[in-house]
Amino acid sequence: MSTRRKVAIGFGIYIAVTIAIIAAVGWKGPKAKGYTPQTEFKLHTWVNLGIFSINKAVLYLFIAAILTCATMIYVARRMKQRPNRVQTAVEFVFQGLQNNVVGANMDRRMAAKWFPFIATLALFIFYSNLIGYIPLPTSTETFNVFGLHIPAFSLYAATANLSIPLVLAIVVFVSYTSEGIRAKGPIGYLKGLIPAGVHGPMAGFIFVLEVLSNVMRLISLSVRLFANILAGHLIILFMAGALAVILGVAALGWITLPFGVALFAFEVGLVAALQAFIFATLTAIYLGGAVSHDH
Repeated sequence: MSTRRKVAIGFGIYIAVTIAIIAAVGWKGPKAKGYTPQTEFKLHTWVNLGIFSINKAVLYLFIAAILTCATMIYVARRMKQRPNRVQTAVEFVFQGLQNNVVGANMDRRMAAKWFPFIATLALFIFYSNLIGYIPLPTSTETFNVFGLHIPAFSLYAATANLSIPLVLAIVVFVSYTSEGIRAKGPIGYLKGLIPAGVHGPMAGFIFVLEVLSNVMRLISLSVRLFANILAGHLIILFMAGALAVILGVAALGWITLPFGVALFAFEVGLVAALQAFIFATLTAIYLGGAVSHDH
């Protein structure tokens, strides 16, 4: 059977099921009262320890940290002279980060120093994004199974909480600022913010703009990661049935479900890795620029 014929049969089955659902439950239904999709991202304290209280965001961070450490240790202990498929993939990612991200933005000595930090940061963000698409029993809603109240499965990502990307951005900001001051000294680093050949009042104006530009990097790093992950989760949530619940259109859930599946595959296959790569690339650029003598 040809691929075109398989697609046509699958589409026909989909249309038939859609018509059957509309015939069975109707098009319109009662709208959900009090349902708000944003509650999926609300953090409820599980263990109150003051500023170190534990909630589901902390759980996701611990899982990402454990996966990052386990991956690093596994790779370090399993490297062989004749690589298998896993090692080949690891070496491909390693060389990509080393040559195209870190090595392209700083000299060899500095790249060797900062590569472990940037690679760990990229892997940690990647795992934080990836596990956000795995349904885990972290919801405050429960369902009853033989008298046991089991938490409902839900999607959540720690990077969809602005505080997490912001803390990572602050770590990057402190890292490249301290590296620039170490290489040039405090006065030299501040002077390096002004392009060569700019003097007089214009130099002061440019200096203020450059300081603001450095502060804005905190927003560019954190908000880019946060907004992309949050938007992806919200779209998946709407397409997977939330839109049908809000509008009270029962059949709409079946119609939007394929789009939800497609968006889910897109987010898992591309966005999770892409956002980690962008964060790592910008980190390397900022570190390299902090010690560069050219503006």
